[in-house]
Amino acid sequence: MKNPCSFSSCFSAPVKKQITNHEKLEEDNDGSFRIFTYSELKSATRGFHYSEKVGEGGFGSVYKGQLRDGTLVAVKVISIELESLRGEREFIAELATLANIKHQNLVLLRGCCVQGAHRYLVYEYMENNSLRHTFLGSEHNKVRFSWEVRRDVSIGVAKVLAFLHEELKPHIVHRDIKASNILLDQNLTPKVSDFGLAKLLKDEKSYISTRVAGTLGCLAPEYASSGQLTRKSDVYSFGVLLLEIVSGREVVDYHQDMEQFLVEQAWEAYEGNDLLSMVDPVLNMNIPVEEAKRFLVVGLRCVQETAKLRPRMSEVVEMLTNSIDMERRS
Repeated sequence: MKNPCSFSSCFSAPVKKQITNHEKLEEDNDGSFRIFTYSELKSATRGFHYSEKVGEGGFGSVYKGQLRDGTLVAVKVISIELESLRGEREFIAELATLANIKHQNLVLLRGCCVQGAHRYLVYEYMENNSLRHTFLGSEHNKVRFSWEVRRDVSIGVAKVLAFLHEELKPHIVHRDIKASNILLDQNLTPKVSDFGLAKLLKDEKSYISTRVAGTLGCLAPEYASSGQLTRKSDVYSFGVLLLEIVSGREVVDYHQDMEQFLVEQAWEAYEGNDLLSMVDPVLNMNIPVEEAKRFLVVGLRCVQETAKLRPRMSEVVEMLTNSIDMERRS
């Protein structure tokens, strides 16, 4: 249902003057993207009550909400500094563009609101929260994730990254692939979130500070030296995620006051010809052994230190689905 209020109704007077061509924006939007009022979102989330909070990340907190028509949504409150955001009209226009990018493994962006210095993004609600929350939250949760579920989640994420990297023109680099950004619907179908949020920043100052602090162990090595995140950086982060899904282990293991990264553990297992020791023990080896081994090898190919040696995401999909000769790619 379309929002009955005008396009600029949730903006202050000075901002309204900037938004004079909203008809063009409506033309570009397929109708699924809405401009919400602040009062709508406040009411939907019961005043952004702490009991409705379902997540928190580098970009801000997320609240569960119910709209007047009964639709469940997730409302993200962006908490980055105002000066690092694009102008209001540019912000809205880019969001509307992102809302028109559709894929079965992307979370649907339903709309947004600008209220003073605050920015609110409204997404479809995911019943099973994030992969980090539901899968890595406890040993009990992990039992739900059979090998078949892990395989489908891995392939789903790989397919949407191949779509963003290679099918879209211009392509999109996600920049923040990690378990907390992989959401799960009621059928445990993976939906990648925040796939275009980094594009909304004028520069990467705020983004980099939260990125480094929040995703230790997921970063491609070239990022530390150059500060640039490319498609091959996404491939590296996907490789870490794939190892995480197969092993059920945290990206960083803190044991006896020492840190050991999942990537290091996987390489050690590979070099010791003991790669299957990386498979999550919760599965009790009730798995197709060769497929599990293939997934781990693909993960290692993605996390190679030299970026040019990493496969493209379309190649990753082919390797995971066994539609490409792994030896030929060696």
